Amino acid sequence: MIKMSVYYPADGGSKFDHDYYRTRHMPLIQERLGDACLRYEIDKGLAGREPGSAPEFVAACHVYSPSLATFQEAFGPHRAEIAADVAKYTDIAPSCRSAKSLKGRGFGASGVAR
Repeated sequence: MIKMSVYYPADGGSKFDHDYYRTRHMPLIQERLGDACLRYEIDKGLAGREPGSAPEFVAACHVYSPSLATFQEAFGPHRAEIAADVAKYTDIAPSCRSAKSLKGRGFGASGVAR
């Protein structure tokens, strides 16, 4: 499984409509990708590394897909439509990253790390 992440830097623009992103843009992506989108997550930046500092990113999303090839094949035909929708919620140039999801350590039933 892979995770395609899109980050919107806090210093990269002047507007970001979180409501539109959550209720319109990400559902559009999920609909267009179909089974290539196993799930997605949305992050809203709260703070930076140091207490009281501004967040590094205004927002981010993470789309999980069975493989990079599956994601690219599903995304390709809709790239122009999805890119055109970006201007409806932000003027920030996004930064994209892909990663292979590796199994990590979780928490036990008690909430204590194993």
